[in-house]
Amino acid sequence: MGTLSFKNRIAFNYIITTALLIFVVFFGIFSIVKYSVYSHINNDIKSEVRKHLTEIEIIQDHIGLTHDHEWLEREHNTIAINPVFVQFYDKHGLIGEKSPNLKIKSLKFNKNATDNQFFDTKLVNKSIRQIQVPIYQNSNIKGYLVIAMSLEDAQMVLKNLSNTLLISYPVILILLFIIARFIAGRSIKPINSIIETSNVITKDNLKSRIPLPQNKDELYILSETINNLLDRIENTIEREKQFTSDASHELRTPLTIIKGTLEVLIRKPRNHEEYEDKINFCVNEVDRLNSIVDQLLLLARFENQRQSLKIEKVYLNGVILDTISRYSSKIQSKNIHVSSDFEKEYYIKSDDYLVSIIINNLISNALKYSKGNSNLKINISDNYGKVECQITDFGIGIPSEDLLKVFDQFYRSRSNEHIEIKGTGLGLSIVKRLCALLNIEIKISSQENIGTTIFLSFQ
Repeated sequence: MGTLSFKNRIAFNYIITTALLIFVVFFGIFSIVKYSVYSHINNDIKSEVRKHLTEIEIIQDHIGLTHDHEWLEREHNTIAINPVFVQFYDKHGLIGEKSPNLKIKSLKFNKNATDNQFFDTKLVNKSIRQIQVPIYQNSNIKGYLVIAMSLEDAQMVLKNLSNTLLISYPVILILLFIIARFIAGRSIKPINSIIETSNVITKDNLKSRIPLPQNKDELYILSETINNLLDRIENTIEREKQFTSDASHELRTPLTIIKGTLEVLIRKPRNHEEYEDKINFCVNEVDRLNSIVDQLLLLARFENQRQSLKIEKVYLNGVILDTISRYSSKIQSKNIHVSSDFEKEYYIKSDDYLVSIIINNLISNALKYSKGNSNLKINISDNYGKVECQITDFGIGIPSEDLLKVFDQFYRSRSNEHIEIKGTGLGLSIVKRLCALLNIEIKISSQENIGTTIFLSFQ
């Protein structure tokens, strides 16, 4: 079985099942025919028994027919299709009268046979079916009536039937195997398509898809599932290519700026203030470079790492207040009024470290894009058993056409119009990734030049 192809294994398994079924059917046919043939012979013998019992004459110990000459006339005038052999025995087992067709032969009296029961025996090496019926007179057994009929025709019919079934059995199975193999080959065509498609798919060619079968069966579902898998793989690889390209660009930009600044700096001697200004500028670019690397490492670290989560009871109020405290200098410099509405202490079941990163990035973004002398509102509430957090700023806002893109890596909405706002475009991408990891629902609502609201719903 291990060396057979999948198509042949299907056909072979089908044939095994079919062979058992056909065997049962053939055995049933043979048994029914055999039962019918023997029942017909038994009924004929019983009929002869009833007829002869009415013609018996008992004189002392002698048993015979009432009219012997009628027996002889019946023998000469009747065409024997299936001859009946009749013989009488007295109570001592001695042979009495017998039918003329027995001639010099006699039916054997079987002392071990049960009365009125049929059994098979031999007469001149020919198979016969026989019965021994006791003859009573005044409740005393006077002798036995033995009647038999030939089984030659019945056995010939049964033999021909058995030979026919034995010959047709393997022929039918061979034909069924060929048909099953053909049907199986047509049925697994989608599998061949899967193999062919898989052979042409490479990292540089992910466009090929498996043709879907016409019948929406299990193979259709399999083909559709593999096509969906290929779509996801293609999208993932495209995103990784885009990520690599964007990451390279983002890392190259501060390096180019640092290199250019240092090259300008060494072209000629400069005063202390110029050196200090350029060095500080380079330090800021290095900090920016470190920030990009840290965020890239963070994205890579928590890519589908659900097994590394440390789920515990997190005090959400404390996380938000700690983050606000961390950005107190920026809040004061932009003169932003932060209001927090906490009706009670809110606790959630999550990873404290990752929740802190989410809140930190959202509040950092809100402060970064808020206008001076504006407000920042943070609310926590219960909603049908879920803890919800709402962070609202009154900053530059996001255009409606960019709302679906702000969670993409390195994407910054209209960054050319706000060159004074520095960023990498990774903050919201990290937030989205961590929210998916922690089963936190996140939504964003924004209007340009009015402000932005982020909604978080904790399970």
